Amino acid sequence: DPGVFANRTLAEADPHAILEGMAIAAYAVGSQKGYIYVRSEYPLAVQTLRKAIEAARSMGFLGEKIFETSFSFDVELRLGAGAFVAGEETAILASIEGRRAMPRSRPPYPAQSGLWGKPTLINNVETLANIPVILVKGSEWFASIGAKNCTGTKCFSLTGKVNNPGLIEVPMGIRLREVVFEIGGGVAKDRVFKAVQVGGPSGGFLPEQLLDLPIDYESLTKAGAIMGSGGIVVLDDTSCMVDTARFFTDFCVDESCGKCTPCRAGLYKLYQILDGFTHGEGSVEDLKKVEDLCEFIKEASLCGLGQTAPNPTLTTLRYFREEYVKHIVDKKCPAGKCFKNMDGGAGDE
Repeated sequence: DPGVFANRTLAEADPHAILEGMAIAAYAVGSQKGYIYVRSEYPLAVQTLRKAIEAARSMGFLGEKIFETSFSFDVELRLGAGAFVAGEETAILASIEGRRAMPRSRPPYPAQSGLWGKPTLINNVETLANIPVILVKGSEWFASIGAKNCTGTKCFSLTGKVNNPGLIEVPMGIRLREVVFEIGGGVAKDRVFKAVQVGGPSGGFLPEQLLDLPIDYESLTKAGAIMGSGGIVVLDDTSCMVDTARFFTDFCVDESCGKCTPCRAGLYKLYQILDGFTHGEGSVEDLKKVEDLCEFIKEASLCGLGQTAPNPTLTTLRYFREEYVKHIVDKKCPAGKCFKNMDGGAGDE
């Protein structure tokens, strides 16, 4: 995911927490084999994980009859080519099996029939890394952190137009305002805050009036965002919301595996319309058509990529509709980003 690095940092900085969590999970479900699927573009993570696996084997933490018990478990590292869709759980299975990383229809679910037709447990590395400390400190300790309806902590990649970008770990239920203005130090260069995207490239854009929204699954979903891959991107008043929606739609078009028509053709059509808006094309009536197209893509797509890809467009229409109208009716971009190749210059400049 562009701008999201929480999982990579965890693999680079604390690989043994991941391995220990995998071993505990394997013991719980009766598994003897585990795989860590990592992008080949992360050479430090790959190197660190390989060394950690070798060290764990040499110390007897992995392998046959661990600690002279009947439990055996080993871990293998598998490298992916970097496709965004390969983060989808069934696409991961296909890639590990040596096939193209394409999602499959469900049921059967991976827990029933997964890798090579065997029941398979698939988890994010952050989830697995939490297991050892929860076992040591207890479930009540973990449940005491965060909100009542969403306990524990969450790692986020805080990026964009913010003074203190970086990797943060915060309790669930924390307010977006605290993340942006206290942890993040506010908007960089004393610019005016405009929006925050939560959830990675498929996350929704939330305006200033929603900064007091708690970060939990239910609240984000109602607002049109997602927890996603843990990306938080801050935008200032130099950002054009129409162009931003176009950018992330273009990203999803490139990353679509092409298996299902709603995602493959629907997202490309959506991109064409949004690109037209940035050149002053279309009509106000087209905005309703865009919303209908987005809802169709969300409902009919096979996997999470297509189901969440319309979020940037839907939320910018929901909270920043006036910018779309400005582009279409007035042929102006309030942020001065669009129309640069047209007569009349860049937006209002």
